[in-house]
Amino acid sequence: MSVITDPYFYVLAAPAVLIYGIGKGGLGGALGIIAVPLMAFAIAPTQAAAILLPILLVMDFFAVRYHYKNADYSVIKRMLPGGLVGIALAGFYMHAVPQAGLKLTIGVLSLWFCGHYVLSELGVMKAAKRRRGRLSGSIWGGISGFSSTTVHAGGGPASIYLLPLKLEKVTLVATMAVFFAMLNVVKIIPYAAIGEFDQTNLLTALILIPLAPLGVAMGVWLLHRVSQTLIYQLCYLFLFLSGIKLSADGLLSLI
Repeated sequence: MSVITDPYFYVLAAPAVLIYGIGKGGLGGALGIIAVPLMAFAIAPTQAAAILLPILLVMDFFAVRYHYKNADYSVIKRMLPGGLVGIALAGFYMHAVPQAGLKLTIGVLSLWFCGHYVLSELGVMKAAKRRRGRLSGSIWGGISGFSSTTVHAGGGPASIYLLPLKLEKVTLVATMAVFFAMLNVVKIIPYAAIGEFDQTNLLTALILIPLAPLGVAMGVWLLHRVSQTLIYQLCYLFLFLSGIKLSADGLLSLI
């Protein structure tokens, strides 16, 4: 059997999966944006994302089972067409662009997410009123589908569209859970098409899957014990450092 044996990979992959699970467990799905950039220090970005996808599908199963009754499906209908287009474009992009270019892409996306977080915390983003119609939903759904496919981090773009809708907290969480579960199922197609669901990646994902429910349980436990703001600040600090490193590596490889 073929499986990744490099200890350095697991030193990075284990906390990446745990952090994603912690976000799913109650501290906000946006925490997952650090997972692929973190794993990309040890393996190729597309391989990191391919290994994570089966793990996310396991998390999605439990999330949808709990939340599907509370989701706003009218909002999902507005976002899903764009999301599917974004997945298709990301699939072609990952196939056509070399790994150095993907590292640069992930680095730039990471820095963009950091910038959006900082502006939101400063209140700059809150001041802008965004249109809430079908076109806006398709656009942000498309950006979400693209970033979700390349780095499993579609929560940021989706939030830009969803937050101004002022949905109830339970409805917002449920809508995000169902929307991204749908996207994750469809993402199987481009990853299979580019040959990333090989024996090595699937067996490695199988080894890491037990960490998924552990991370979710940790998120539930931490929800009422640790400052969510502090966790997000630390997460985005690491994401910022990862974004700089991946952007620099990608640029140097392309020059």
